[in-house]
Amino acid sequence: MLPRGRPRALGAATLLLLLVVVVGFFLFGRDPEYGLQAAATLDGDPYGSRNRSTSNLQPLLPPKCELLHVAIVCAGHNSSREVITLVKSVLFYRKNPLHLHLVTDAVARSILETLFRTWMVPAVTIRFYDAEELKPLISWIPNKHYSGLYGLMKLVLPSILPLSLARVVVLDTDVTFSSDIAELWALFAHFSGEAPATLPWPAPSPTCPGPCCVLTLSHSPEAAPSCPPLPDKQVIGLVENQSDWYLGNLWKNHKPWPALGRGFNTGVILLQLDRLRQSGWEQMWKLMAKRELLTLQATSLADQDVFNAVIKEHPELVHPLPCVWNVQLSDHTLAERCYLEAADLKVIHWNSPKKLRVKNKHAEFFRNLHLTFLGYDGNLLRRELFGCPSQLPAEAEQLQQAMAQLDEEEPCFEFRQQQLTMHRVHITFLPHRPPPPQPHDVTLVAQLSMDRLQMLEALCRHWPGPMSLALYLTDAEAQQFLHFVETSPVLSARKDVAYHIVYREGPLYPVNQLRNVALAQALTPYVFLSDIDFLPAYSLYDYLRASIEQLELSSLQRKAALVVPAFETLHYRFSFPNSKAELLTLLDAGSLYTFRYHEWPQGHAPTDYARWREAQAPYRVQWAADYEPYVVVPRDCPRYDPRFVGFGWNKVAHIIELDAQEYELLVLPEAFSIHLPHAPSLDISRFRSSPTYRDCLQAFKEEFHQDLSRRYGAAALKYLTALQLSQSRA
Repeated sequence: MLPRGRPRALGAATLLLLLVVVVGFFLFGRDPEYGLQAAATLDGDPYGSRNRSTSNLQPLLPPKCELLHVAIVCAGHNSSREVITLVKSVLFYRKNPLHLHLVTDAVARSILETLFRTWMVPAVTIRFYDAEELKPLISWIPNKHYSGLYGLMKLVLPSILPLSLARVVVLDTDVTFSSDIAELWALFAHFSGEAPATLPWPAPSPTCPGPCCVLTLSHSPEAAPSCPPLPDKQVIGLVENQSDWYLGNLWKNHKPWPALGRGFNTGVILLQLDRLRQSGWEQMWKLMAKRELLTLQATSLADQDVFNAVIKEHPELVHPLPCVWNVQLSDHTLAERCYLEAADLKVIHWNSPKKLRVKNKHAEFFRNLHLTFLGYDGNLLRRELFGCPSQLPAEAEQLQQAMAQLDEEEPCFEFRQQQLTMHRVHITFLPHRPPPPQPHDVTLVAQLSMDRLQMLEALCRHWPGPMSLALYLTDAEAQQFLHFVETSPVLSARKDVAYHIVYREGPLYPVNQLRNVALAQALTPYVFLSDIDFLPAYSLYDYLRASIEQLELSSLQRKAALVVPAFETLHYRFSFPNSKAELLTLLDAGSLYTFRYHEWPQGHAPTDYARWREAQAPYRVQWAADYEPYVVVPRDCPRYDPRFVGFGWNKVAHIIELDAQEYELLVLPEAFSIHLPHAPSLDISRFRSSPTYRDCLQAFKEEFHQDLSRRYGAAALKYLTALQLSQSRA
């Protein structure tokens, strides 16, 4: 949903701005006049003057609605998370429409396509490029950098980006913005030949009275000490490398690739694509790489080594940028020489393999800035760019129209608003290894919120098979969850558990939307539709696969829903039964009960627990009103009805749908799952205390039956009759 105004938005934005101001004041507020006058060079090396060839005046920003193009290479689960934090920081400050060119592998594309489709940020468009198609172009270059082949793909961007695209900002995934990206885009105007409105030095004069002579390095040996003319070949904008890596003195026998002085860092690049193509970039970098690889075994810093080798040979290609546009926090960083002089930093670059764990005496200040965006509510970035008309995606436009038709005075407005909310979804939030294809395999599907995280370790011990879990979290809670998994030996060892973050928005728990997200991401032929408060029998995973095979569900294409009988304990500590016989002993002793026997017996009564005690083979049961068993069904089963939010009837409606589509309900004689006690959820508390809540639920039941009638005709009459009979008994 595109928010219409949220009470917490102002407070969250104010908090973020306050933190940024405080960090900037304590660390960077040394010289209020500095700004973009910060020199790109770190000291007085012979190439320092080249690195200062940038404007000592504020650059003119691009027109308000000019489309800015950004290219990023992203592969895998972790890199996808980094991209999102980067994009958040860009969106927070931006005032222009953006077009993102994302070079991705299949994993990252699946994640980011879903995320941006559900995020629905106005004035942001996305285009994906298949990284697999690019690998043959750079696979001949040996690379020792941890980024692998993906770290070389920026070299081929001029070849794969649209020919109509003249300029692009290229970013690494591990950078964080603290300024409007339009300011960076504006530096294109200072590339030679762009005829900027303000020259990057005072107008040429015979006497060269001021700073112009130290701002550039003349290319002509005959040049007089007057302000040099603008060169005409600058095509790449880069910040100087803020370490001594390319000087070759970090350790004994260190042999880096050739570079101009300290070289340049490629975490932030401005590419003048049209001129770059005209200059023969593709042939140039390939020739240079092949030549250097005759004496050097591999690149150490991926594309950066090749860029620097080319610039060493052709220094006229580079336009040095101020150091504030790429403050590099590497292991051997000299960035302090930049940020202790600058009034405001523009881009922070975590270019150490240790990322946020890098050792730096000021790293905590930079971490705070990064962590602010990491936990920042991305929903607040769904803001319009006023004065810049942009075409909304069709789905977003339909949601807006539907939202506009809601009556805020209607008692069920809160429910209907939640039903229409489009939640941001980040699938496979953590590294995930899909299970190998097996014809009878089963994925456990469930959903949870932050208050149920403690169930995950026990669930992993009980279910050794694949799982698809949807978590309803805020951005900040998602980071807490990440830490929880990484520090848990049990959870961190399980790579067959797929976690999907559905970002929280609205007052009601969107239980069926969460189930649908988890269900859609299951990769096995069958799914066990469970809830997070249940622990399955230790043997259930193997038993379900064997049952599917014995019943020949796959070969006969039999539409069946295998019922797993549900039980519950009221004890927080109890000895979990290892078999059906042990469970029956606990049941007879009063340590276990059939699920909701005291509160909602009709929910599971059709399972026929008395018959189950003696059963030796699966048996069929008939649907009955309010039946809501936990079932194993094919992955392509009907989805849950998203109109049911909060508490009540969310599983009942799904079982009705299965019955309407003629699924057999087969109870498995050796299967069981046990519900553990927990504090009541907020939604069930509201259901019990609010007549309006219950009235709205009743209205949605009636609407559901009307929809059933439209889809199934007279066959749906039995469900309405059963509902009316159930209400008369109540």
